[in-house]
Amino acid sequence: MILERTKNEILVRLPAYVDLTELQNMLDFLQYKELTAKSKAKSSDVDELSESVNKSIWNKVKASRGIK
Repeated sequence: MILERTKNEILVRLPAYVDLTELQNMLDFLQYKELTAKSKAKSSDVDELSESVNKSIWNKVKASRGIK
C-alpha cells in the first residue's frame, strides 16, 4: 500500500488483489466522514431523524403490501 499526500488530496494505492466489496465499504465510510466533517448535528438528532425515517419507510412498505 502506498499513501501519498498532494496539495489538494490524499492518494491511496492498493494492490489489485484487495477485495473490492470491503474496499467499497471503506470508501463509503470515508465519504460519510467527508460529508459530515463540518456538521454541527448532534448524535441524538441524527438518531431521532433515522428512527423517524425508518418508521415512515416501514409504514409505506406495510401499506403497499397490505400488512397490518
